[in-house]
Amino acid sequence: MLEVAPATTGRGLALLSNSGISRTLRAVHSSFEERIIKWENTQPLREPSLSKRILPLIPAGLVINQILPSADEISMMASSCQEAPHCPSCAQASQRIHSHYQRRLCDLPSQGRPVTLRVQVRRFRCLNPTCSRQTFAEPLPSTARRRARRTERLGDLQRHLGLALGGEAGMRLAERLAIPVSADTLLRLAREASNDNEPPSTPRVLAVDDWSWRRGQRYGTILVDLERNAVVDLLPDRQAETLAGWLRQHPGVEIVARDRAGAYADGVRQGAPDATQVADRWHLLRNLGDAVRAMVDAHHAMIRRTAKQLSERLSLPSARAPTPDNPTPTTVDRRCQASHARRQVRYEEAARLHAAGVSIAGIAGRLGVERKTIRRWLRAGHAPLWRQPRRESVLVPYRDHLERRWVEGCHNAARLWRELVDLGFTGRSGIVRRWAGQRRKVDPQSIVGATGTLAINGQPPSIRQVARMLMADDDKLTETEQTFIAALLVQVPKLADAIALAKRLNQLLRRNSTDTLEKVLADAVGTLLEAFAAGLNRDFAAVQAALDLPWTTSPAEGQINRLKMLKRTMYGRAGFQLLRARVLHAA
Repeated sequence: MLEVAPATTGRGLALLSNSGISRTLRAVHSSFEERIIKWENTQPLREPSLSKRILPLIPAGLVINQILPSADEISMMASSCQEAPHCPSCAQASQRIHSHYQRRLCDLPSQGRPVTLRVQVRRFRCLNPTCSRQTFAEPLPSTARRRARRTERLGDLQRHLGLALGGEAGMRLAERLAIPVSADTLLRLAREASNDNEPPSTPRVLAVDDWSWRRGQRYGTILVDLERNAVVDLLPDRQAETLAGWLRQHPGVEIVARDRAGAYADGVRQGAPDATQVADRWHLLRNLGDAVRAMVDAHHAMIRRTAKQLSERLSLPSARAPTPDNPTPTTVDRRCQASHARRQVRYEEAARLHAAGVSIAGIAGRLGVERKTIRRWLRAGHAPLWRQPRRESVLVPYRDHLERRWVEGCHNAARLWRELVDLGFTGRSGIVRRWAGQRRKVDPQSIVGATGTLAINGQPPSIRQVARMLMADDDKLTETEQTFIAALLVQVPKLADAIALAKRLNQLLRRNSTDTLEKVLADAVGTLLEAFAAGLNRDFAAVQAALDLPWTTSPAEGQINRLKMLKRTMYGRAGFQLLRARVLHAA
């Protein structure tokens, strides 16, 4: 019988005698991993080169007695080389063998075939008479855990497959790699990885944002290190107490970038009172846009009246063919009208309950509608129309040229298209052909399509369109749009003051103004934006920090997109621990 020790430095295999193995192992123990392979030539091998290929794959601390290769797998008969293992209860060494049993372990594959280790494990008697344990099995600390059915290195590989790919995809790849495992086992290993992970490090600059388990019902919180652009941790909800507890457990956060949610502001104040809070500028601009649209929506009656008066005064024709006075509604129109009628009924019920003194939360619970929706309906005074804004035609920059050439008598669509191409037009000829067809159906002396956003089939512009025109610069509006906005602001002087203030605040948040936040908010007193300015005043320090510091929550939004992708690929199996393990694994 020969004992073979693999030379880890690549100097080949040294043949050692039984009498010299102890001295050799003591000599190399300080610099090399202990690996002993005992080869018993009990039967001929089907592959002569198998032993040389498989020597480096032997787990440390085991002695291979026999290799049984087959077409489907490779089985290795092994035993432990420990001389005197210690009792797990009293830690006393013992050499008195009680019995043997065989332990079956799955290991890393070899040459595309699964490898099974059949380890002959010895059971020892505990020599300590006061110990409560009479016998114990020798452990395999560097090979496998107690009661495990796979080696540590195989479990680590399968754990990484579960973390990277999830259950089903990881199972398919594992089968291809000759380490078959079920999807449920991969997910279980991934969950165990979340418990074994080291505590997340404490970042200096932290971004806090929420993500939805189910939109409108349940949310979580993601914490991102902005300096490393890596996820630090996930929280199961978005409560102030949860965030404050995490910050207390991880002291050292100096800057926290967040949206304008009050829960996060309170959580940071409780958990890290010395940290600087930075409001995200994108959310501030979004809040400003919402405030402007709400302000415009409150004057929707005046908008309709102004658009109608302007259309009648300029005699603006429809961009489409004339329609009869009482056109037959289409299926889409009937569906939209029915949907609006249902919303109007719910709004009227909400208004009745609100007048009766019922709280917003109570109304939302009775009607099954979000509190924010109820509050927005009551503030607007009507149910929303939800009319989508119309897209601007690509012909708008060339409208004057088309009108001039049409009045001159050029009614050939192909010729007009070629002229536009020379001017830089990139659209197809069919667009110009459709414009010419619509132009022939109207009065040739009228200005066709000059206000395509103002009156299309008698409909005024939407609230979103009016808000866009109010906030846009004059050089980006058409002549008719400028006329409409001027007429509207004359009808509603308070709206003009509020829009001027909104433009100042918009330029300030975009860092394109030398104005100060304090002065802008002071000028907002008494305007239609007073309530919005009051909300900014309550969060003045964070808003001012957003103007002074470069930090935002934009990297957190990108991490949320990746989190949602992981959540959706798990087909409803994304529990919090599993999702947290997969997100932190990639970080």
